[in-house]
Amino acid sequence: MTRLPASRLVLWAFGLLVMLFLLGPLLAIVPLSFSAGSFLTYPLPGLSLRWYADFLTSDFWMPALRNSLVIGLGASAIATVLGTAAAFGLWRTRFPGQTLVLGVLMTPLVMPSIIVAVALLLAFGPLGLTNSFAGMILAHAALGAPFVVTTVSTALAQFDPVLLRAASACGAGPGLAFRRVVLPRIAPGVAAGALFAFATSLDEVVVALFISGPAQRTLPRQMFSGLNDQISLTITAAATIMVALALLLLLALGWLRRGR
Repeated sequence: MTRLPASRLVLWAFGLLVMLFLLGPLLAIVPLSFSAGSFLTYPLPGLSLRWYADFLTSDFWMPALRNSLVIGLGASAIATVLGTAAAFGLWRTRFPGQTLVLGVLMTPLVMPSIIVAVALLLAFGPLGLTNSFAGMILAHAALGAPFVVTTVSTALAQFDPVLLRAASACGAGPGLAFRRVVLPRIAPGVAAGALFAFATSLDEVVVALFISGPAQRTLPRQMFSGLNDQISLTITAAATIMVALALLLLLALGWLRRGR
């Protein structure tokens, strides 16, 4: 049996410690969602699904989950369309200030969330988009669009522009050439961007605190409010459901990578 070098063993041990550090909070929260007790304590007094039942029958948690899914799907759809168009435009043409335009598109990735939230509140307020689903969807689309631009730009970097010229020579217009030639080849990048945009919307809480009303309360905002009002183990069930959704998104992303 071949023995691993000491340096590789140290590297594996360090990687394992980093994984435990990152996954530690999840490993602590998930078991608590199955606790038969009423407090955040270990060891568990017993196992129960009471907190999941409370989540599924609650007039607060289920509407919040539904709002998160509706807003996330709407935001990811808009972000995918706009991000794909922006990435294709930046890839297809060269113009002065292109780097500046790309930097502006990437701003939501580097700007602190509180600044983005205040800016959206000031911009959406006069337009009547605060306390509305339209405002939440547009805000989350703006946060997710940079991920779509990034993934689609990466996919376009591997696309041969000669194919577009060949399509044009065969009589295909720009729209038809994009749909029939470009889009099928960059589809994994587009889908990956859509997943990232959806995940960003699903996890976002700061913007929701600023521009959403009671009717648009999302699951992260409801969890935040639950921590402030009264700590219930129902919040651990909500957190576990969020973890499960994140794992599903990771599996979907892995499937897309294998399909490329």
